[in-house]
Amino acid sequence: MKTTDVIVVGAGPVGLMLAGELRLGGVDVVVYDKLPAPSGESRALGFNRRAAESLGQRGLLPRLGEFRWGPMGHFGGVRFDLGMLDEDHSGVLGLSQARTEEALGGWLAELGVPVRRSREVTGLRETPEGVVVSYAGPDGPGEENAAYVVGCDGAGSTVRTLAGIPAPGWEPTRGMYTAEITGVALRPRPIGERLPGGSMVVCTPLGGGRLRIVIHDLSLPARPDPGALTFAEVADAWRRLTGESIDDAEPQWLWACGNSAALADEYRRGRVLLAGDAAHEIPPLAAWGLSAGLQDAANLGWKLAATVKGRAPEGLLDTYHAERHPVGRELIRNARAASKIYLGEAPMDPVREVMGELLAHKGAAEQVAGIVSGLGIRYDLGKGDHPLLGLRMPPERELTLPDGTRTRVAELLHTGHGVLITTDPALAAELTDDLAGRVDVVTGTWTTDAAPTTDSVLIRPDGYVAWAAPGNTDDLTEALDRWFATTQPAGR
Repeated sequence: MKTTDVIVVGAGPVGLMLAGELRLGGVDVVVYDKLPAPSGESRALGFNRRAAESLGQRGLLPRLGEFRWGPMGHFGGVRFDLGMLDEDHSGVLGLSQARTEEALGGWLAELGVPVRRSREVTGLRETPEGVVVSYAGPDGPGEENAAYVVGCDGAGSTVRTLAGIPAPGWEPTRGMYTAEITGVALRPRPIGERLPGGSMVVCTPLGGGRLRIVIHDLSLPARPDPGALTFAEVADAWRRLTGESIDDAEPQWLWACGNSAALADEYRRGRVLLAGDAAHEIPPLAAWGLSAGLQDAANLGWKLAATVKGRAPEGLLDTYHAERHPVGRELIRNARAASKIYLGEAPMDPVREVMGELLAHKGAAEQVAGIVSGLGIRYDLGKGDHPLLGLRMPPERELTLPDGTRTRVAELLHTGHGVLITTDPALAAELTDDLAGRVDVVTGTWTTDAAPTTDSVLIRPDGYVAWAAPGNTDDLTEALDRWFATTQPAGR
């Protein structure tokens, strides 16, 4: 029976991103997907700022081609101006999920990670040494042994079901139809146009004469069958709500879904882990699910790689659930709240008006922008009161190296290692070779236009600050031991 370190199930953006993270950590990884080829469907049309930063930390943004940044934020359709905020919270817009998958697939090919298609998981059997994965493949049934298996296989996750992990949730109350069409001209409604009776229509131009339309209507079934949806049903619903005919359009793909939500009780059970929609199913809204899934991958990848390679401190892998499960819970809460505001009928108008007034104020806008962009996430990463501790290190901040060249934090994270940045050459000189392959030590000075108010900072591979000085009572030795299992001299 063939053996590999990690089998990732699901070749969507989350599974592909996770596989790349694992490979950067030196892990033998393979991706399974039940489809014979990429679907070409694009349920998400971009992702939030933090997901973009996670891709940028691995040098992946240029692979995505042209896209645009959204200058205006909104929560449940209530707009607010991102320009008033101190940091840029704008997300990626107009980027099809298919292009994201293509870019990540190219990255995996360069890393030598195989994606095995037409391979559907049918069973999991955990052993003391790993997990035996049964599958149905193009050449018939087979089995493969792995140290770990990660389910990135969507809301109806087979891996989650086979592992016996409950995912309690909220029943759907309404359905929606989505279609991408060509051959007609429609008035753009990119954030949506609210209609009487609790209905809404969305029309987003995608370029090249392609339009994305979305229909929210209380008369639609709450649990629609995506495979049974016809374009005639979509066209009929569009005409009924807008008075516009799209009968002559050419449908490129169709999708139907409800607004159910669910959260897995455990993101890890033994040697089986979950990420993306397999861990947290949310109502479709502004690519929040995809954004969170990419961040799941960034959080899990380096921790699982260190565990597989035998260089993880005790309990490191458990911090994946500890850190990301609360994020998933809040994500579902926020998405359900935003959906009610977005799709609520006339009685919700006063709520929308009050929210609009509140979001005109910088403090309220920053709070909501942090939810939408993902920049507000803060993990419990140790003792200390430094303002950066537990937050992501802004990846665009620049450092001037001893040779006079400049580099950004994002570029220092391309290797997938941790990074210790210090303005103190003596501290850097004290560090031993034990950090090699785990933490890169970089000496320099912060550029005056991007000073992060810290002399030294330890950044995890996922970009979050694990230690900073001055102002942190937790010393560097403890932080290095906690996250990278290596004893080093005390911090300055």
